[in-house]
Amino acid sequence: MLGRTSRESPAHAALAAQGAGWSGVAPGSPVVSAVLDESTELLDLGTTAQALATVASIDDLAAVVHVGHPEQPSPALEQALLAGDPTLLLTAAVPVEPQWVWVAPPGVVGGQVVVDEAGVRDCADVLRPMGVSPRLVPTATSVEERAALAGEQGSLVVERSRVPAGWVEVPGSERLGAGGPVWYGLLEARRAWPRFTAPAQVWLAFGPSDDHRGSLLQTLALLADAGVDLQHLRSHPSASGPHVFFTSFRCPDVAVLDALVDELDGRSVAHRTLAVLPGDGFEPGPDPLAPRWWPAA
Repeated sequence: MLGRTSRESPAHAALAAQGAGWSGVAPGSPVVSAVLDESTELLDLGTTAQALATVASIDDLAAVVHVGHPEQPSPALEQALLAGDPTLLLTAAVPVEPQWVWVAPPGVVGGQVVVDEAGVRDCADVLRPMGVSPRLVPTATSVEERAALAGEQGSLVVERSRVPAGWVEVPGSERLGAGGPVWYGLLEARRAWPRFTAPAQVWLAFGPSDDHRGSLLQTLALLADAGVDLQHLRSHPSASGPHVFFTSFRCPDVAVLDALVDELDGRSVAHRTLAVLPGDGFEPGPDPLAPRWWPAA
């Protein structure tokens, strides 16, 4: 079976699974999907924490989750994975073209805009410059309930496949898909990471055995010596020590990852591999930043 979190867009998660050919059911398994058609709907697994716990405890169940970008993971997902069962692992990632549209009854302009949590996540940067003040509703809210909340003079941001009958796109709707694709990953419970002979994007979390000046540098030196292409580094306070660190890097093959992990073990550095995503570059890349540095003296 395949599932998703309650806050995720049903249409986008199903499109990701369909486009990538994902399934939570192993070949020959007697398990029957809990939904009629996984190409249009996935099983609602609750909150992120509930979804991760359920995937870890039930065989033949996987989840489709929003990852941010393979090279720049969502901080919330990184933290949820590291706080979750050690068997949880992302094993694939795929981009999905945004299906969001801004619609209203014919002739309506203005009014409040009703949108769910996934829609705000994907579209807020476009809606805010247009002066839109979204009215947030839970993702589980039906389209009929949303239309009632919008009223006769309101509008909706909703997936194209769920536009109410008779409603039409309003000016500015075309901008909702201009920000590039939304990335989704396949989350499974595995006792070991997949063996790979071609490049893959790896998410690795680690915590030095003690925190002192230079302890992070020592661990980063192991990554440099392994020859991996480090693209992401983030720290976060830890309940069992000063900090944990999240990284994302391009790894040429599984032998490099195995050797790196052996080095971490040898130096008593706690670690978790959170993702192994096959692929040599994920285009388009994360949104670039145009930094403005303080002028040199």
